[in-house]
Amino acid sequence: MEDGVRRILAWGVHLFTACGAVTGTLALVATLQEAWTAALLLMLLGLFIDAVDGMLARRLEVRRFAARIDGRRLDDIVDYLNYVIVPAVFLVATGLLPHWAWTIPPVLASAYGFSQVAAKTEDDFFLGFPSYWNVLAIYSFLLGVEPLTCTLWVVVLAGFVFIPWRYAYPSRLRSHRASTFAGAMACFALVGVSVLAPERAATLHLVEISLLFPVWYVWLSWQLGGFRLGEG
Repeated sequence: MEDGVRRILAWGVHLFTACGAVTGTLALVATLQEAWTAALLLMLLGLFIDAVDGMLARRLEVRRFAARIDGRRLDDIVDYLNYVIVPAVFLVATGLLPHWAWTIPPVLASAYGFSQVAAKTEDDFFLGFPSYWNVLAIYSFLLGVEPLTCTLWVVVLAGFVFIPWRYAYPSRLRSHRASTFAGAMACFALVGVSVLAPERAATLHLVEISLLFPVWYVWLSWQLGGFRLGEG
């Protein structure tokens, strides 16, 4: 492949990552309009973009052919919007958090988490709970979690941001990468169907089945991760 084509493709990956910010903005607009289905689908789309853009960047050698853009910084900017701000607003708008003040713990904790020098460790793990607030928001809504329960989860997980436990970085796993990616795609599909056809999904328990992937992720982080003493 010619270098010119590689440069175009590399810049295309940056554009793809930046489109995550567009989906986040549209998700906020949908949330404010109480268009819950659209908001959920847009949050899922943002998750999907983040799940695949890193692999594309490495495959197309973005650091070499589009070096003027710091892909990691761009990714962090988009992720803070999609993983923190969008779900925080969604949780309040849907009543899953009883008061806007309960968004303060995750927003502040995640600001700390994203800004750590070792937020992503040299051995390719996230250090501290990796601010999966969008995952919490989506499942809390689909499962009809009570506001008190959701609030407790938010407070507890905000505390976990400060605990220097290493969590698996799915797209950079040195083992189990293929199975994790396949599980993630299956989870996206099941949750997407659950958003679009909630009654049908309820009869088949698709949301509950999709929880197998988060459980797998937690198990994998427990097996491969661990405390990183002296950090955090």
